[in-house]
Amino acid sequence: MDRRDFIRSSVAGGIGLASFSQNWFVPAAEFPVERITDGEHFHWFGYYDKWQIDPTGRYALGMRVPFEGRTPEAKDTIEIGLIDLQDNNKWRKLGTSNTWGWQQGCMLQWLPGSNEEVIWNDTVSPDGWGTTWGSRIVNIKTGRERLLPKPIYALAPNGEFAVGTEFNRIQNLRPGYGYAGRPDPYEKEKAPAEIGIYRINLKTGKSNLLVSLAEMAALPHLGESVTDYWHWFNHLLISPDNKRMLFLNRWRHKVQEQDGVPTTDFITRMVTMDTETGQNRYVIDPSGNTSHIIWDGPRHILGWTKPIGKEWGFWLMEDKTQNCVHIGAEAMPVNGHNTYVPHTNNKWVLNDTYPDANRLQTLYLYHIPTDRRVVLGKFLSPPQYKGEFRCDLHPRINQQGTRVFFDSTHEKLGRQIYSIDIEKVVKG
Repeated sequence: MDRRDFIRSSVAGGIGLASFSQNWFVPAAEFPVERITDGEHFHWFGYYDKWQIDPTGRYALGMRVPFEGRTPEAKDTIEIGLIDLQDNNKWRKLGTSNTWGWQQGCMLQWLPGSNEEVIWNDTVSPDGWGTTWGSRIVNIKTGRERLLPKPIYALAPNGEFAVGTEFNRIQNLRPGYGYAGRPDPYEKEKAPAEIGIYRINLKTGKSNLLVSLAEMAALPHLGESVTDYWHWFNHLLISPDNKRMLFLNRWRHKVQEQDGVPTTDFITRMVTMDTETGQNRYVIDPSGNTSHIIWDGPRHILGWTKPIGKEWGFWLMEDKTQNCVHIGAEAMPVNGHNTYVPHTNNKWVLNDTYPDANRLQTLYLYHIPTDRRVVLGKFLSPPQYKGEFRCDLHPRINQQGTRVFFDSTHEKLGRQIYSIDIEKVVKG
């Protein structure tokens, strides 16, 4: 569906959903919302656990595409751009990618500690490697590029290495989180030993397998075998000290479609392991319920789950133990995309919600010591934005911890990127 038709259907579908549909959002008066993209194209950034803003706070990264409302195909290319927040939000093209999805984009982000280099996944053709999926590192000042032979999923905070997994496997078993255009060569195997999670050196491009799907499938789940299921990995994150990482091992019965749409039922366990060797693995959340997660220092993880014998909520879990503490039981009662605000000693959490009964997505801050919740705004998501094509807010924050950025569809312009200044709250 092209831009004009999609906007028309989105607007029509949104009328009557709520009494404030003419405004399309309920702002908190003290938090003005600024759109930083032009509204002439569809723009977004994607996931919540990556640096969108450079260390100086001046430049934001974004992606641009001319259509919405369908699954990307191998021929569909997105434009990668740099937004100058100090020059009328001017957009500058950095490159393109044809390895992307609606939820996590192409893993676009700044290299940790750098205000010059950004990285994203793309189809690359380096000498000796042939045409393959890989990643592209671009210097925004010189335009110089470096190509890596594998796509990345998460970067180490020290900027020296990344971890990744097979995106065609993800697309096969969880459409929308992988990339189209290259079939999974192991699609007939439930848990192949040849693929899994790899570590890649960001300077040399050398990689090694840390854990295979076969190894995890061989590990029983709550005393029962899971070897007869179809396995994949998702949501990789490296600890702040670069020594440990977490990942979600997910499995399901063979993909079956209902009315042409793949079923989405699956089981999840969250696992941690050493980033150097892939050893010292520990199933930190065996409940089967792990959703969004973020590291809290090198030994703890804050995530939405329902630990065995406990209620749903955001739980602070201690690595290599089953110790956990419920955080924000009343203030954060529903699932969202949670991160910590930098330079607040992890006392402030930035979070959002999925659309409620009125299709409103709430963007908010939560102060752990005082159990205080500060709503930044509520944003309408038209009913067309659902499933793989949904536009979650996926809130991100700049590296100074003063400004929130998020994707939204509330302004009748399709998905765009917005910003809110929160300095007076978290620094007050």
